[in-house]
Amino acid sequence: MMAVNRYRLRTLAKAGHRGAKLAEWLLGQTDKLLGVVLLGNNLVNAAAAALVTLISFRLFGESELALTLGTVAVTFLILVFSEVTPKVLGAAYPERIAPAASFILAPMLKLFYPAVWFVNLFVQGLLRLMRLRPEDAAANSMGVEELRTLLAESGTFLPAQHRSILMNLFDLEHVTVDDAMRPRGQIEAIDLVADPDDIPRQLATSHHARLPVYEGEPNNVVGMVHVRRALARLKESEFDVNEFRACLREPYYIPSGTTLYTQLAQFQANRQSLGLVVDEYGELLGLVTVEDILEEIVGEFTAELPGGLESGIREADGSCLVEGAVPVRELNRKLGMDFPVDGPRTLNGLLLEELEAMPEPGVSVLVAGYPVEIVQVQDRMVKTARIGPRRAPG
Repeated sequence: MMAVNRYRLRTLAKAGHRGAKLAEWLLGQTDKLLGVVLLGNNLVNAAAAALVTLISFRLFGESELALTLGTVAVTFLILVFSEVTPKVLGAAYPERIAPAASFILAPMLKLFYPAVWFVNLFVQGLLRLMRLRPEDAAANSMGVEELRTLLAESGTFLPAQHRSILMNLFDLEHVTVDDAMRPRGQIEAIDLVADPDDIPRQLATSHHARLPVYEGEPNNVVGMVHVRRALARLKESEFDVNEFRACLREPYYIPSGTTLYTQLAQFQANRQSLGLVVDEYGELLGLVTVEDILEEIVGEFTAELPGGLESGIREADGSCLVEGAVPVRELNRKLGMDFPVDGPRTLNGLLLEELEAMPEPGVSVLVAGYPVEIVQVQDRMVKTARIGPRRAPG
């Protein structure tokens, strides 16, 4: 009764299982349940000991040998048949036994209620003297860490994918937009002061539905453009910068450090699906979308764009050739690695932090147990790197 899974029992009770309903009713008054169980248990054990002593005296006479034999025999029988065996079975199969046992325990509780009530008077008095309130301890709800442990140990009860999604949901309170955003250097954007002939060409070849539009430098974002609508207008008339500027929408900004859970709620409340992440000084840090947040929960579900992690090359020795701009969380998620995520956001940043110097091709460094070789450097940044299989500690 004590080992039964309360949540599974509640599910069975809601489904109309009579035994589960009785078991849940009994577990709702634990002091009375324990009272009737222990009353019957001790009554039977005492009666068995007295009966075996009487039988031993009649068979072997009233001697110390008879008393010793009777004590050994009754101890053995009680341990095997009344204590160890049934309790091992009860702990191993609580969901099967508890509902069935409830049909016996419930009538017994009603029958022996006066005796149970009398015993519990003394029990409650002792507990008050010790200033203990068991009902308060029993009322404690399951916390996030307990739920996380429950999911991790669910085994075959939950498919691995479902378990992963639920675990990721708990992380939304701790993961920020900085972890999920596309960094500033990887944002495709349109510059209003660029050649007017380049803007229509950029719109026509873009892989995105909306693009940020800036004037002069990336921090000076003047709006967001819907690519398809802009292309439809271009077909009707020649490109005009002022007309193009008029069709821009106000950009939606997100403060750096906002948790993904909060931002998902903000996207829903403001009916937005894309935002620009800025720091406390208004500097543009990156871009995050609803898809980026959903991918943190369910994993990758859209086609990877050119230049992403999917362009990494797996080699025969188990190593992988990846780009330095790949986010660390993406490496961990897609390649099953275990790089630290509480520091730099990208592989390039992780390598620079470890090297404490400008990167050079051919240099190798051990990061979190993974040997990483810098293959190509461009503009003082790691362009590509080769990550080898993790080495065993020591």
